[in-house]
Amino acid sequence: MVQSPGTIESCLPRHRLLPHISSPYCTLRIALCPASQQRPRCIPRCIPQNLYTRNTGSSISANRIKKLPSQEVDGLFTLGDVGLAVKANLSVMRCLEAEIKSLEEVVKERVKLKPAFRYLLTVSGIGPTLALTIMLETGDIRRFPRVGNFASYCRCVGSEKISNGKRKGKGNTKNGNKYLSWAFVEAANFAIRYEPLIARFYQRKKAKTHGVVAIKAVAHKLSRACYYVMRDEVPFDVGRAFA
Repeated sequence: MVQSPGTIESCLPRHRLLPHISSPYCTLRIALCPASQQRPRCIPRCIPQNLYTRNTGSSISANRIKKLPSQEVDGLFTLGDVGLAVKANLSVMRCLEAEIKSLEEVVKERVKLKPAFRYLLTVSGIGPTLALTIMLETGDIRRFPRVGNFASYCRCVGSEKISNGKRKGKGNTKNGNKYLSWAFVEAANFAIRYEPLIARFYQRKKAKTHGVVAIKAVAHKLSRACYYVMRDEVPFDVGRAFA
C-alpha cells in the first residue's frame, strides 16, 4: 500500500511529542528530531534493505521489507544469522508502528485545529502531520507583516552580506524556526513526486544547479504560498504559485 504524501502514518515517526504551554491553554507541540539524531523508524527499515543488497546483489523496496513474513525472510536469506538479524529489525520496526498509532491518538485528542489547517491540506505535498507542524509552529500568521518575513522565519531564503554589489559573507543562517524549515523541505520532496507542475519547476532548477538547492527553491515557493493560504484562508493554487 503506497503512503499518501505527508500523512500522519508516514511522517509522525520523525517526531517526538512534547507538552508545550504557550498560553493559558495547553497545546501539543510537535517537535522534530534534529537531523543528527537517529530517526527510529527509518533506521530499522534500512538495515534489512542493506543486508538484502549485500547478500543478493539486488534491491528490495522499503514497503516490501515492511510486509515480509517470517517464512519469506527465511527464503530470501539463506544464511541463518542474516535472516535472524532481519527478523530482529522487523520486530523493532513493528513495535514502533504500534507506538506510532498510540501517538496519533494523542495528537488527534489534544490538538485544537485552526481554520487555516483545512486550507493547508490543499497545498501540494502537505498532509495532516505537516499541516499540524506548520500550523502550530507558525502561530498567528498576522505577526509576519510580509511574506518575505515568513519565508525568512522558515529558513527558506539565503542570508548574505553585500556591500557595493560584492558579497562580504553570510549572516546567521540558523535564525528562524528549524521545524518549519524541516516541514517545508519535506513537503517539497513530496510535492515533486505528486504534482507535475512542481516537478517541472524542480527539474528546471536542478538543471542549473544541484538537487539540494532545487529542493530548497521548491520549499521557498511552498512557504510563500502557505503564508497567503493561512493569512487569507484560501485554497492553494499551484498554477499561481509555480507559474
